[in-house]
Amino acid sequence: MQVTEVKQEGLTREFKVTVPWANIADRVSARLQELTHTVRMPGFRPGKVPVALMRKKYGPAIMGEVLERAVNESSQAALSERGLRPAGVPKVEITSFKDDTDLEYAMTVDIMPEIKPINFSALALERLTSDPDPADVEKTLERLSKAHGSTEAITEARAAQIDDVVQINFVGKRDGVEFPGGAGKGYMLELGSKSFIPGFEDKLVGARPGQKVTFDITFPEDYGAAELAGKAVTFEVDVREIHARVDAKLDDDLAKKVGAESLDGLKQAIRGEQEREIKALARVRLKRSLLDQLADGHSFQVPGAMVETEFNTIWKHFDEHRQSGQMAADDEYKGKADDEIKGEFRTLAERRVRLGLLLAEVGRVNNITVTQDEINQAISGEARRFPGKEKDVFEYYKKTPEAMNALRAPIYEEKVVDFIVEMAKVTERKVPLADLLKDPETEAKAEASEGKDEATESKDSTTKKKKKKKAD
Repeated sequence: MQVTEVKQEGLTREFKVTVPWANIADRVSARLQELTHTVRMPGFRPGKVPVALMRKKYGPAIMGEVLERAVNESSQAALSERGLRPAGVPKVEITSFKDDTDLEYAMTVDIMPEIKPINFSALALERLTSDPDPADVEKTLERLSKAHGSTEAITEARAAQIDDVVQINFVGKRDGVEFPGGAGKGYMLELGSKSFIPGFEDKLVGARPGQKVTFDITFPEDYGAAELAGKAVTFEVDVREIHARVDAKLDDDLAKKVGAESLDGLKQAIRGEQEREIKALARVRLKRSLLDQLADGHSFQVPGAMVETEFNTIWKHFDEHRQSGQMAADDEYKGKADDEIKGEFRTLAERRVRLGLLLAEVGRVNNITVTQDEINQAISGEARRFPGKEKDVFEYYKKTPEAMNALRAPIYEEKVVDFIVEMAKVTERKVPLADLLKDPETEAKAEASEGKDEATESKDSTTKKKKKKKAD
């Protein structure tokens, strides 16, 4: 095998590789010899099929198989001999090959950069802690009480209001003619549930038992039934009864309904869940701070192809979000030109790739791995999301390497992060829960904005003093 490096630009390498014809011919002959022991042909005993006949029938297929293997092995050998680690799958283009001639191909590959991690013991991190808010426990109990409540027909003479459940008979007519599906008897409708077409429930707020209400209403333009979409209709509604919601009593019976042994046990479980959520939030804040410091502390070059792939993923997600109309009016990208947004996304893509390569290198050098037990636990967690289909989930991951890798990657990243945090200087600070819930990026932008305002005020003040001094 002859390998010639024809181009070196940043992390990109291009090689010209030549594999001698003799090597290819030997591989083909060896493969044909293997097949003679298994292939059956009429008129020949097993193992006695002439090689020439085998070559005529199976030669092209075997040649394709041999060429693929020769390219894979020679390309890996070319990189290994030079101590290069590919950052992705090499791009190979066969430039010359036919029977009795050498195989020549061009190989382009991005190589892994040289990564020298900073001294992690010099990192200073802050782990925020907080206590669960007792009021949140009570709010959770109130929600459970409402969710497991019931309704009772009211005895006092009052009008229907939001959250009431009214029993109604109704008929809908278009141009005086009842339309299909527009009538019902004894229907229990919760006012404020928005389970009927927009505006219908509002018309019944204030109605009383025994009252007949007639009103006009227009179906939405995007209504499912095309014959009614955007059409005006008239509803005649007979209000039969009004039922008020009654919250379930907060006691041991309610606790047992939701899986706890007692009301005290339920409160303890709610508090425990809040503590886990607080711990998770603190972890997110700590990790974000760590990644920011790692990004600031490393500036090695990253493979362009990896950055381009990451950028395309970010842009596709953003563009789909924008096209679907989900972008809020105050979105930071609202009104920005695509070129400006793409510039920001490329910077983000480069940061993500650099951090990914850094964490992977730290894990590789320090022999950090993901165990099969950890993988199984993750799959079990996914399976619990699909009750009754757990076996299908396990089979899916078993047969889908890409999905398995997607499951392994975050576990590996968290283990590397834990490894770095163990070496860093970590201090703890207790803060109000509201502070822990704040978005660090929003806080940073607010602080930057305040700093800019203060700087502007200071500049204005200085300018005014200079003007006053000059006037004096």
